[in-house]
Amino acid sequence: MTVTTEFLLSSPSLPLVSITEALPPDQVECVHGLCFEQDARMFIVKIDSECDVSAADLEALDEVTEATTIGHAGDQTVHNLTIDLDDSIAQLFNRGSSVAAKLEPTVVTPDGWYERKVYKDRDAFLESRTRCEDYGISLDLISMTSTSSTSDDALPFGLTERQYEALTLALSRGYYESPRQTSTEELAEELGISQPSLSRLLRRGERQLLSSALRSQGHLNTVSN
Repeated sequence: MTVTTEFLLSSPSLPLVSITEALPPDQVECVHGLCFEQDARMFIVKIDSECDVSAADLEALDEVTEATTIGHAGDQTVHNLTIDLDDSIAQLFNRGSSVAAKLEPTVVTPDGWYERKVYKDRDAFLESRTRCEDYGISLDLISMTSTSSTSDDALPFGLTERQYEALTLALSRGYYESPRQTSTEELAEELGISQPSLSRLLRRGERQLLSSALRSQGHLNTVSN
């Protein structure tokens, strides 16, 4: 039975985190690229254009050996980066993973990498987590849900359990009132997670809720056309 997971990877050796620590964007999207050498890898990253981060800015970072601006995608600027990897990270990347499929681009923040992946079963996820820990990377699980559940207790609109919990709490605490009656920091503390994790749960839950609701009414194709 496949499982859909959301988790945060954190380690001082993870690449790209320095971008969010040293430059204006508080998060960037990245797609894992090709591995040219044992200790070098190419990444495609997307950065909000309003942050005005140039290829020269990126090349000034210690871990970046080469940066090329590819172009723009919507309101984001797309860069091609060649990164010098830490030995342990290079070994982990070179091993790869055949038991998981990434559903969305990795989001890199000062806290680490936020990822959403599907695994063939719970054991496959646990194996992946153990492998990360063996290479000095901690994995903080945000949510795990079965993608094949047909139970009457299944959550509505395709929400994960954690998304549903976060949205329900936010609604009950007046987060969606005007003016707001609570903050993401307070909600995060109540759920026992970090503020960035709470914000991501709300954003993804809101997007899933809207997408499912509009799709059920047949509006998405009309809007896109």
